Amino acid sequence: MSVGHVLEDLHLLVILAQTKSFTQSAVRLGLSKATVSTRIAELEKKVGVPLVRRTTRSVGLTDAGLRFVAETQSAFERIEQSFSGIRDLADAPRGLLRVTAPVALGRQWLASAMPRFMSSYPEVRIELDLSDRIVRLAHEGFDLALRHTSAPPDTHVAWTLHRSQTWLVASPEYVRRHGQPLQPTDLAAHNCLSYLRETGSSTWTFEQTATRKRSAERQVASINGSFKANNSEVLREAAIGGAGIALLPDFSAAQALADGSLIHLLPAWQSVGFFGEHIYAIRPFAAQVPQAVQVFVDFLRSVFAQGLPQSGHTILSA
Repeated sequence: MSVGHVLEDLHLLVILAQTKSFTQSAVRLGLSKATVSTRIAELEKKVGVPLVRRTTRSVGLTDAGLRFVAETQSAFERIEQSFSGIRDLADAPRGLLRVTAPVALGRQWLASAMPRFMSSYPEVRIELDLSDRIVRLAHEGFDLALRHTSAPPDTHVAWTLHRSQTWLVASPEYVRRHGQPLQPTDLAAHNCLSYLRETGSSTWTFEQTATRKRSAERQVASINGSFKANNSEVLREAAIGGAGIALLPDFSAAQALADGSLIHLLPAWQSVGFFGEHIYAIRPFAAQVPQAVQVFVDFLRSVFAQGLPQSGHTILSA
């Protein structure tokens, strides 16, 4: 029995325990799904007991598989940290960096900036996954995530990239046809274009911007509408087309506000608790941050420091 092959297969079992998917494990390790399945089967044959429970809907570990993972996972994590530390002794950052970010944020902030990073750090390879779902970084093999949130997880390292605002917007055409809300509770009478979430919330909460304190007045608006989407760019385009009123993060709405395609409604009120107040780069806590991660975070800070479009945008006073 080759010890090297057994260690490789045990590492594969650890990854499978994290991803709970042969497909995701294969992607993370750069293998085919068939190879992953075959190697797990070979490992089970070597130890003489089943390690994985396979069903049509999920993959789980048996008690023997869980014991194997519990006794080896920390060792593999220490080996990975040690390898990263030694690799970072090189003069230039290098290696593969897997990054996940929301679709709109990636398209509007990162797409045009990436060639500059690649030119500056030619030995760093980037895999950028744009998705509006919240991924589990360690389980899916990502090194870094860009998150739009008010409170990053305590178990992660978080770098603040940019303060973000949330704006209530509509097209001039919509306002001409339907009028403008004078206070948040007026939104109940409007067609609201809502961000699609698992919670299925039917309310938007607002706080007076002039008195953002604990005692500031808050209003909870009940919303209804004919369209929902899980992407702020899609909602923006629907709002530009006159379909209704949308609540958008500033990075999605800024340019449309600047060119007059959208109007900022209720400027005396600030949305609370819907989109986050900051954009962060986050990664699971580790004793050492890989050099490639650090230079990419520094690069992101320089990109976000350039700010949103500064041309004046139209505001309708309440």
